[in-house]
Amino acid sequence: MYKKIEPNPLTLQSLIEYSVKNFQDMTCVSFVDGIPMSYRELGQKMKIVGEMLFSLGLKNGDKVALLSHNMPNWVVAYFSVVANGLIIVPILPDFTSEEIDNVLNHSESKVLFVSERLTSRIEGLDLPQLNATIILDNFSITKGESNPELAKIPKVKVNEDDTAAIIYTSGTTGRSKGVVLSHKNLTFTAMQSFTFESINSSDIFLSLLPLSHTYENTIGMLYPIMYGSSIYYLEKPPTAAALLPALKKIRPTMMLSVPLIMEKLYKTQIQSKFTGSGLKRMIYKTPLFRILIHRVAGKKLFQTFGSRLKFFGIGGAKLDSRVERFLKEAKFPYAIGYGLTETAPLLAGAGVQQTKLHSTGFAVHGVELKINNPDKKGVGEIWAKGPNVMKGYFKNPEATDEVLTDGGWFHTGDFGRFDSKKRLYIKGRMKNTIIGASGENIYPEDIETIINNQRFVVESLVLEEDGYLVAKVLLDIDELENNIEHFKSIYVEKKEKSLQAIRELDIKYQAWSHHFTKELNAKLNRTSQIKRIDIMEEPFEKTASQKIKRFLYTKQKRKADIKKVK
Repeated sequence: MYKKIEPNPLTLQSLIEYSVKNFQDMTCVSFVDGIPMSYRELGQKMKIVGEMLFSLGLKNGDKVALLSHNMPNWVVAYFSVVANGLIIVPILPDFTSEEIDNVLNHSESKVLFVSERLTSRIEGLDLPQLNATIILDNFSITKGESNPELAKIPKVKVNEDDTAAIIYTSGTTGRSKGVVLSHKNLTFTAMQSFTFESINSSDIFLSLLPLSHTYENTIGMLYPIMYGSSIYYLEKPPTAAALLPALKKIRPTMMLSVPLIMEKLYKTQIQSKFTGSGLKRMIYKTPLFRILIHRVAGKKLFQTFGSRLKFFGIGGAKLDSRVERFLKEAKFPYAIGYGLTETAPLLAGAGVQQTKLHSTGFAVHGVELKINNPDKKGVGEIWAKGPNVMKGYFKNPEATDEVLTDGGWFHTGDFGRFDSKKRLYIKGRMKNTIIGASGENIYPEDIETIINNQRFVVESLVLEEDGYLVAKVLLDIDELENNIEHFKSIYVEKKEKSLQAIRELDIKYQAWSHHFTKELNAKLNRTSQIKRIDIMEEPFEKTASQKIKRFLYTKQKRKADIKKVK
C-alpha cells in the first residue's frame, strides 16, 4: 500500500518522531554485512547521543559538525542533532584538511563527530572554538569533558523555518559556501519525492553516495526514513568487488547514483563489446539491432542489480546522451533529477515512466520554475521559487543577495529551456558558458558529451584559451594501445624521460591527435570547433557528485600556481 506522508509541521523533528513511533520493529539502517538497527533502536540511540551532546554544554542553535563516510551511526548522529534544536554541519569525506579547517571555523561548530578513518584529517588543526570531538564509530568522547548534570535533552519545539543544516558545497568553481537549509526546506523535498516514485516500508535502499551530499542526504536518507524503508551502506568504497556481492545479497528496490557510475558500466560492458571491429560497429549502428542488443544487455544488468530494482535515480551532473539512450532502450528503471544544494536539492525530475531523452523532467510539485530573459531559442537562466529554496549563505549576505531576489526567486546559475509540455532541458552552467567570436553562447558540456562518446576517451573538459577552444582529454591507454603499436610501453618510457621514446611517441601521437581532432570537429558546428587537444596524464579532480573541478584547469589557475611556486 502506497500512501503519501505529510509531516506536520514540516520539520525533521516531526519526521523522525513519526517514523520511530510507527515503524518500531522495521529495519532502519545497517551495513550490508552488519547487524540491522531497527527504528526503535534508532530512537533509543538518539536519546543517548542527544544527552551526550547537551552534557557537553551545547545550547539550542549550536552547530555540530559531522565528518565521516556512510555508516548507520551517521544517521544516529544526524537526527540526534536536528531533532533537538541543534544545527548539523555535514562535511564531505573527501574534503582536504584545509577545507575541513575552513568549514569547522567558519561554521562555528562546537562539537565534531568524526569517524576513526578520518581522524588524521583533523590532526594539527587549530580549532579554538571546538569544545569536543566524538568518535562516530562508538560515540566515545576524545576531546572535551561531559557534565552529567547537563545530560538532559531540553524540550524544544522545532519550527519549520528554524535552521536544520549548513552544508558546504564542493563546487566546480572552487569557492565553498555554507548553504543554510531550514527544516522545511529538507522535509518538503523529502515529502515531494513521493510524487516521482512512491515507496513504503517494504522498500530497500542501497546507498552509494556520500550522506553529506544533499542529494543522498535528502532523497537517499530522509525520504526512505519518512516511509519506514530500510537503508544499507557499504563498508568499503563502491568498487565492483564490493558492490556486486552487495547487490546480490541486498537486492535493492531503490538506488541513487551519479552519471559516472552508469557511464562506466556502459563503456566497459556495451560500447567496448560492440565497437571493437568494423562488422560489430556496423551491426550496432543499425537501430533495430542496437535496440535488440540493448534489450538483452538491459535484462542482464537488471539481474546484476538483484532483479528487484524499480528505481535507479541519476542526478548530480549531466548524463551522457548515449548512455541515456541505452537505458531507455534497455527498459532499465532509471529516473532523472535536477537540483542544487541551495534547493535541498530537487527542483525537477522524471520518474521511471516519465523520462524523455535529454530532459530532466517536470518541476517538483509546489515549486515554480521559470526561464529568465530567454533568447530566441527559449534558453535563459533557470529561476526557482518554493519551500525548498535555502535561507541564504551562512555569514555571506553579499553572495546571498546575488542569487536571491526580494520576491523569493533563486537564480540557479544554469541555462535551460522548456518544451511545450513544460519539461525542463539543461544547457549548462552560466559560469562555464563560453562566448564565441560572434557573441553566441557555446556550452562546453554539450561538446564534452560528443568528445566523451569518441573511442579511447574516458572523459574530457572544454575550456577557452587565448580565444580558442581547447579540449583536455583523459584517454583509456589500455584500449588505445591496441590501435597504436607499442603506445603503452612508449608512454611509460616517456614517464622515464627517454628522449627516443618521446620522439616516437610524439610522431604517433601527432598523427592520432590530428585524426582525432578532424573527426571530432566534423561532428561539431562551426562555432564549437576544437583548436587543440591536450592529453591528461592523471585523472581529473572531482567534486562529491563526480563533476570535474573546472577551476583547477583554467589557464589563469595555472599561471597563479606558477607564480605561487616562484
